[in-house]
Amino acid sequence: MGVRISPLVQKDNKMEKIKNMWNQSVDELLNKVTWPTWDELRESAIIVLIASLVFALMVWGLDDGLNFFYSLFK
Repeated sequence: MGVRISPLVQKDNKMEKIKNMWNQSVDELLNKVTWPTWDELRESAIIVLIASLVFALMVWGLDDGLNFFYSLFK
């Protein structure tokens, strides 16, 4: 026969696991993660903005061009 653990003990164990995971997550975010500097963040944001605009212009040009060719055969 095995040992039976009461439901209250199991619930406390789950809460302890959750608290432990939360504390580890906070510790990792505050002490172990290398966050970018404001200059690095600004540079990355500008690169993403430019790449998004280029991609949007390419999709718009393809869409407009295909619509033009489609209208020739209508």
